[in-house]
Amino acid sequence: MAPASPAAAAAYFGASLAFHADVSDVAAVLAADGDPGFVVLDSRSTASWEQGHIPGAVHLPTALIPEQAEQFLDKSVPVVTYCWGPGCNGATRAALALAELGFQVKEMLGGFEYWAREGFEFETWEGRERPAVDPLTAPVEAADCGC
Repeated sequence: MAPASPAAAAAYFGASLAFHADVSDVAAVLAADGDPGFVVLDSRSTASWEQGHIPGAVHLPTALIPEQAEQFLDKSVPVVTYCWGPGCNGATRAALALAELGFQVKEMLGGFEYWAREGFEFETWEGRERPAVDPLTAPVEAADCGC
């Protein structure tokens, strides 16, 4: 199978970046001082949320978005959705539901799984935790992957 033309590839990959953010980019913006310019939305169940979530995230399960999104979110502030991880399309479904309601939205690739595997701090009902970096997902001794 032949590759796409450079123009088609540029259009595709440019569009992909408009729809997706990765875990390390979201974490870097959240760690910087000031307003990140977006809100992070955890679209998982309450049991999943309690197991661990990104600090400062809004919890709104996907099924509740149509009825409750406007109570918790401001349409002038972009939303970054996440769910469990690459094997789950909950963040995609949440992003679709938000877009249909008129929200600006991106999906965070990797979800909570890669947030934890890359060693970023998360919250549980017991407090905050920072797991060890999984060397298969992020460099252990470097500040970033160099991507």
